[in-house]
Amino acid sequence: MVSQDFSKNLFPLALVLLLLLFSSAEAHVTYGFYNDTCPHAEAIVIREMAKVMAKSPRLAGPLLRMHFVDCFVAGCEASILLNSTEKYVAEKDAPLNIGLRGFDVIDAIKVKLEKTCPGIVSCADIIAMVARDSVFLSQGPYYEIPLGRRDGNRSLASDTLGNLPPPDSNITLLKAFFTKRNMTVKDMVVLSGSHTIGISHCLSFSDRLYNFTGKGDMDPTLDKKYATMLKSLCKPHDLMSAVDMDPGSSGRFDLRYYKLVSKRKGLFVSDAALLHDSETKAYVERQAKAKTAEEFFHDFAVSMINMGKIGVLTHQKGVIRKNCAFVN
Repeated sequence: MVSQDFSKNLFPLALVLLLLLFSSAEAHVTYGFYNDTCPHAEAIVIREMAKVMAKSPRLAGPLLRMHFVDCFVAGCEASILLNSTEKYVAEKDAPLNIGLRGFDVIDAIKVKLEKTCPGIVSCADIIAMVARDSVFLSQGPYYEIPLGRRDGNRSLASDTLGNLPPPDSNITLLKAFFTKRNMTVKDMVVLSGSHTIGISHCLSFSDRLYNFTGKGDMDPTLDKKYATMLKSLCKPHDLMSAVDMDPGSSGRFDLRYYKLVSKRKGLFVSDAALLHDSETKAYVERQAKAKTAEEFFHDFAVSMINMGKIGVLTHQKGVIRKNCAFVN
């Protein structure tokens, strides 16, 4: 028989458990989120993305990076899309985001979705869908993603400090960035594979060529022939010229990135860093030798889904912005 004192405590205990369960559910995105409210949302996004990629295939890399930048700074809540104002400088104008492009693509897709389903599809979900479709339309995997994110109303360039791993990050720093967001070392090496598409400005790696230790030297871990090629494209103090991150295959989502990294031809210090850890090195070398991209494609989908859950706003948290560049 339950004692009277114990039975009195059952209700408050049950209430606490219920509240914990509900608060946890609030942070979840779900598959098929728009099935009832905007059933054609994903079809609209990929249709518009097909048009974009047909005209500007080089936007795939920046649009994929946009999702990463958005999620790592303040959670996947579309803060990267907000414009700067007279009162503050927004994330998109932070130094680490120089060269990020494709904001007009997100805006145009938002207009299409607003015509079909006014006030339903968030800018944060559009970023996630566009990133996925950028990969697929670059001959990478297509994977279902959970949706239901809502948009935030804060965007400060200062928030990028300490939240985005710079291209000269070593393996210890890279691990710390991912661990802080409850992501694994495997997620880190898998998502680094996104460097198989896109370009980078010389600013992001020129120190490896001309001033690695501050003494006018070159990074000794960089393949010499590769370094010579990079020097021909990026002269000293050239900050704005751009090169392919994956020479010869920068428009195709494939395993070539890992082949290059394994041969000390990764563009960034952060790419080379993957050879300085036993787990990441093993993954790089396995994919470099792989006959098909099946394992990488599967792993990439899993890691992108994991990343897409960072700091999401759902249910009554956040808003659905009418225009992705402005607060409502």
